[in-house]
Amino acid sequence: RQPAWKAGTLPTELLPQNRIYFSPKNQICKGGVPASSKIGIELSSLIGGYRLCAQTEGKSKKTIQTVADSVSYLERFLRSEGLTIDVTEIGPGEIRAFILHLQQKRCFSDHPFVRSQERGLSRHTISCYLRSIRAFWSWLISEGVVEETPFARVKIPKAPRKVIPTFSDSQIRALLDAIDNATPEGFRDYVIILALLDTALRVTELTGLRLDNLWLEEGVLKVMGKGGKERLVPIGKGLQRLLWKYINRFRPEPAKPNCDFLFLTADGRPITRNRIQKRMALYGERAGLRRVRCSPHTLRHTAAVSFLRNGGDVFSLQRLLGHTSLEMTRHYCELADVDVKRAHTTASPVDNLRLLGTGHKGARASPRARGGSLDSLAFLRA
Repeated sequence: RQPAWKAGTLPTELLPQNRIYFSPKNQICKGGVPASSKIGIELSSLIGGYRLCAQTEGKSKKTIQTVADSVSYLERFLRSEGLTIDVTEIGPGEIRAFILHLQQKRCFSDHPFVRSQERGLSRHTISCYLRSIRAFWSWLISEGVVEETPFARVKIPKAPRKVIPTFSDSQIRALLDAIDNATPEGFRDYVIILALLDTALRVTELTGLRLDNLWLEEGVLKVMGKGGKERLVPIGKGLQRLLWKYINRFRPEPAKPNCDFLFLTADGRPITRNRIQKRMALYGERAGLRRVRCSPHTLRHTAAVSFLRNGGDVFSLQRLLGHTSLEMTRHYCELADVDVKRAHTTASPVDNLRLLGTGHKGARASPRARGGSLDSLAFLRA
């Protein structure tokens, strides 16, 4: 028996190429053909439905695109290997085969313009692909398209927890010295770098700032963060003065009358994330910075770690960064612990008492060796 859509009994808007998705929870089929495993449901036919639902839930465009690209990549792999692309039939075996493919893949091997490299995909990249596909399957379950996820029996390889190098004070000074802040563009870049360092904003949050979001007299920025969450971020007095100077002396005339973005290019258009990244890379090269990635995100890390080193608490840092949980902020505490080791080297209580050493006059055996109780204070007094 032919499927209903082949027999011509479905309206045009319900044809597979036009439908969003079929789901038992979404009985949009009036011809008695609800979603079921009787009609194969390909991955590609569901991506549009995911996009729609994710947009209505307020997920960011970047998150939605990452999930869509990852699912499309999985489908291309399954097709190339002659494996099923029906979501009701994809199981742990197909997912494990995809993981093995990612682990063996060379960087840019499928890129149309970039030459393939010898190094493979990083574990962070592999983890990102798999977490995105797992999120897609969670959506399939919530919509009733499938009953279980293949990831219930597949363990995603853990990404390594790397310590991201941050800028030292001397590197920040060298970076700023590489900028000619006598020119309008140079002064803008100078203010952008100091703004990122003072506020720990994401670069997309900074490029989205508008004049109405800037309350200079109060020393506060109103920032639109991830997931459409607004927050107020304080700024220092030095940055207040620089922003006032940029707005009143160096900010170019907008290309369009209704353009009220804070940071503009020389031709009056809103500055983009890529432009800031390229400008920072240029200044980092001029300054001769080594062993640290010269990027806006490195400034965010540097700002967070400096905040903790200068006496800030982790709860205030969480609000400053716009994190929804302390678990996300805890990573910066681990980065700041590098200073704990350095401080302990010079401030160790025992080392400064100079009690333990082969040349210590009057050194005695430990209480345990003498058969006594292990009293640390008595041992130190001995």
